[in-house]
Amino acid sequence: MTTILLTGGAGFIGSHLAEQLLEQGHQLILLDELNDFYSPQIKRRNLSEISARGDYEFVEADICDAARLTEVFKQHRPAVIIHLAARAGVRPSLEQPLLYEKVNVQGTLVLLELARQFAVQQFVFASSSSVYGTTSQTPFIEEEANPSPISPYGVTKLAGEKLCYCYARLYSIPTVCLRFFTVYGPRQRPDLAIHKFARLIQSGREIPMFGDGSSLRDYTFIDDIVDGIMATLLLRTEFEVFNLGNSQPVSLSKMIELLEARLDKRAQIKVQEFQPGDMPFTHANLNKAKRLLGYEPKVPFEEGLSRFVSWFKSAS
Repeated sequence: MTTILLTGGAGFIGSHLAEQLLEQGHQLILLDELNDFYSPQIKRRNLSEISARGDYEFVEADICDAARLTEVFKQHRPAVIIHLAARAGVRPSLEQPLLYEKVNVQGTLVLLELARQFAVQQFVFASSSSVYGTTSQTPFIEEEANPSPISPYGVTKLAGEKLCYCYARLYSIPTVCLRFFTVYGPRQRPDLAIHKFARLIQSGREIPMFGDGSSLRDYTFIDDIVDGIMATLLLRTEFEVFNLGNSQPVSLSKMIELLEARLDKRAQIKVQEFQPGDMPFTHANLNKAKRLLGYEPKVPFEEGLSRFVSWFKSAS
């Protein structure tokens, strides 16, 4: 049994991961700010669902609050930090770049400093495919020499990776950075495309389609992402970066078509200009994750979308 501090644990990915950690018998300290980026009520409902899997300690706190987090570390002495908490999303980062820099960079640095001070045995950082930008070769490989993100969000995630590397190198904190590729599934955040589109289609409202529908996303089902994170806990390394994706990109127009079929309702599409900061494609090379983590995505997009829609209908 390991004492694990999970930041962002009330969110979409965090809540699924928390359930798995509890099922495996770990002692879990779940930290979340419960901010209003989307409804705190949704996050509290996630916490309630996690409770059905086991007992955990919940701490409501801001990751930038070094004094408060120091108290948490003194009390619980976590052996492992899994750092998922962040301001997420490309488009909101264009509107609030200073907030994104503060939370995603300063907050990560606060946690790394505490990892150093309290001799944490492993640090796992949630990064993003957004670090690659538009100049990377496809499929995206972790060894990309000069990733050039095109949004403040992507920049903050790349900065977080660099801080992780620095602390791993300077202070011998075993660290893994995981670049997530468009995660979807039950409990998906309401602002993300699949959930947002499902809600709009169901209610008969227009859905915004940015561009001509040809943009590609490497949609990755939540269970596969959780499997990838769990695998890092068994890895013994100084520092590594991994892609966690599905490696089967799907076009925006195809995603809408599949969603229509599962909701049995036609979408009213409003075509809009392609958004600044959005990437035209994402595509994960998984060779490294397969080799070192044994990562193998198991859920094809069509099946994952069906699982999402079943949850969406039951939760509506």
